Amino acid sequence: MTQSLCIAIGGNSLIRAGQKGTIPEQFANAHLAAAGIAELAARGYHLVVTHGNGPQVGAQLLRSEAGSTQTYSLPLDMCDAMTQGAIGYIMQNSLQSNLRERGINLPVATIVTQVMVDKNDPAFQKPTKPIGPFYSKEVAEKKEQELGWKIVEDAARGYRRVVPSPKPRGIIELDAIRTCVDNGILVIACGGGGIPVISEDGTITGKEAVIDKDRASALLASLLKLKRFLISTEVEQVYLNFKKPNQQAIGQMTVTEAKQHLADGHFAEGSMKPKIEAAVEFIEAGGDDAIITDPEHLVAAVDGNAGTRIVREL
Repeated sequence: MTQSLCIAIGGNSLIRAGQKGTIPEQFANAHLAAAGIAELAARGYHLVVTHGNGPQVGAQLLRSEAGSTQTYSLPLDMCDAMTQGAIGYIMQNSLQSNLRERGINLPVATIVTQVMVDKNDPAFQKPTKPIGPFYSKEVAEKKEQELGWKIVEDAARGYRRVVPSPKPRGIIELDAIRTCVDNGILVIACGGGGIPVISEDGTITGKEAVIDKDRASALLASLLKLKRFLISTEVEQVYLNFKKPNQQAIGQMTVTEAKQHLADGHFAEGSMKPKIEAAVEFIEAGGDDAIITDPEHLVAAVDGNAGTRIVREL
């Protein structure tokens, strides 16, 4: 497949810092990301779009817990499914609007995706995936005591709840996604990293967890044999010593350099670390390069004029 690209849109790029995350806000942010995606589609790229759901799934879980005395509660895998459908709608609608504005007749479809995980994955014993809103230290400590949540500081932006994040092992709807791509459909899949499921005795069962969307997206791109992988997040480039006086932007790094920066602890768990790990995994599985940037610079980053590009050895 020529000019193929997987674009992973972060849940936090749909709800920007300082926003409440209202639906109009999410539509406005999605429209911005969709503009770049539509431009790439106009250039003839075969595109697969994925997205995160960290803030949204946390909010959905809060709604379920708050309303538990009046209606049935929702397990985390069901919250994954509901946010996957809702964000898929937002992205699908935004992409259709942007494509129409450019006079492009390209079908767009969202596939609710189940992703296989290992029931014995150690992540189930050590939650690391941030979900929901940011809290002050005082509020976070209160929720930890009253609700039994696991709370961590998230990349110096505040404190967030964390839940298990098992490694993706396979994609149940892979053939359906591939059929869409092969037939020229712009497909949205693996939303929020997919719904985590396990297979036992031929039965597929959901697990309460949230899969990291970048790792699931890297796996999807590799299985589809796509050559380029782009992660859209809150920042234009990757930084060493992020938010410190000696902060340093990185325009390009090799897989070896990326691994060294990971080993040196430059990238935070639940923030930039899984993005770098996913980029490395994608390239080592056969991809050509991976790009990390923000929604405003999607096209420029693909052209090599923005973002951080991770490549094989030079």
